[in-house]
Amino acid sequence: MKKIVSKDLDFDSQLEDILSLDRGIPSDIGETVKNIIEDVKDNGDVAVIKLTNRLDNNNLGLNDLLVTTEEIEAATKDISNELKEAIQLSHDRVAAYHMKQMPNDLSYKDDLGIELGFFWNSIESAGVYVPGGTASYPSSVIMNAVPAKVAGVEKIIMVTPANAGAINPLVLYAAKISGVDKIFKIGGAQAVAALAYGTKTIDTVDVIVGPGNAYVAEAKKIVYGDVGIDMVAGPSEILVIADKNQDARNIAADLISQAEHDISAQSIFITDDMTLADEVELEVAEQLANLPRKEIAAKSWSDNGAIIVVENIDEAIKVSNKFAPEHLELMVDNAKSYLKKIKNAGAVFLGAYTPEAIGDYIAGPSHVLPTSKAAKYSSGLSVFDFLKRTSIAECSSENLNQIGPAAKEIAVNEGLDGHARSIDYRLTKK
Repeated sequence: MKKIVSKDLDFDSQLEDILSLDRGIPSDIGETVKNIIEDVKDNGDVAVIKLTNRLDNNNLGLNDLLVTTEEIEAATKDISNELKEAIQLSHDRVAAYHMKQMPNDLSYKDDLGIELGFFWNSIESAGVYVPGGTASYPSSVIMNAVPAKVAGVEKIIMVTPANAGAINPLVLYAAKISGVDKIFKIGGAQAVAALAYGTKTIDTVDVIVGPGNAYVAEAKKIVYGDVGIDMVAGPSEILVIADKNQDARNIAADLISQAEHDISAQSIFITDDMTLADEVELEVAEQLANLPRKEIAAKSWSDNGAIIVVENIDEAIKVSNKFAPEHLELMVDNAKSYLKKIKNAGAVFLGAYTPEAIGDYIAGPSHVLPTSKAAKYSSGLSVFDFLKRTSIAECSSENLNQIGPAAKEIAVNEGLDGHARSIDYRLTKK
């Protein structure tokens, strides 16, 4: 873990070292993933079964890939009412938030009387990738499937790795209430390939969304263009900005909440108070000591974490904008007053009582967010990942005579005579 101070003469170079950290993202898996994708394209279900059983340690047959309604009912019947209610509340809040995002069509006439505008359509089918195996991520189902459902996607196909042929009951329950149409017990690059190109058993889709490991991310990158994707997600990130009035225990817990994801995750703390910086450093060490995932979190913190001491909160935000973090916590007095200065962040959590973890599960916005500085040019998952905007234009004969000559002039200048003629033939000749 690095600790740097903006007053130091070499601060800029130290900051650059942190910004350019190689967080262990594999760069040598491209060929392996390409081979997996080609295998699925060439051999369909046979390749999917072979790869699923070998890479995910299963023993599935072709008829076992699709999760049946009976399987879902049997697996979810013993879930406690408390868990069902918690997942339902998460679903309802995420749905309500994304309903607010739905855009309106537009049609208007400009000063010349030309009708212009646009209308929105949902994509027809979406594939949702949910990490699985020994883990349980019902939140990933909700945060990916619900925005698609709200947007009006007609067919939602979910893929998730099975563990000994079974999928975690909470994942199945989340899929059930989120309106997922089909669930397949497959994961990894082979699942992405199957969704992108289809097999006799697995439906092809128009867009693939959802987080996964490095192989999943690489596969999404390769199939992009044949299908749409939400983003290529990297390791998780959190950046906390706090002033002297904040609780070191809470800050440390929030930093650890992302460090425990994996050893490549990154947790950054920026403050204008040296005393608080020292307190947080000690508190992180104490909390790591009794954390169940302490080995993972401790390595993430030591390899990728940092504490940065600056002169004031304005400077802290300038530094944060360079990181363009996936998650930004603004734990300062009058936090909302600083919002317009935040240029690059996937999501912002305001004040002392809004931990990033509340966004992971139940706040409302999707927790699928840009990482690895992608917040400089992209946004988190929303209904817009499942919508298409089509523009419209309508000219009368009079309108075409008003603007057509200018368009014809440009077309001739560009050497596109066919374009010019398609306008010229329609113009009223004097």
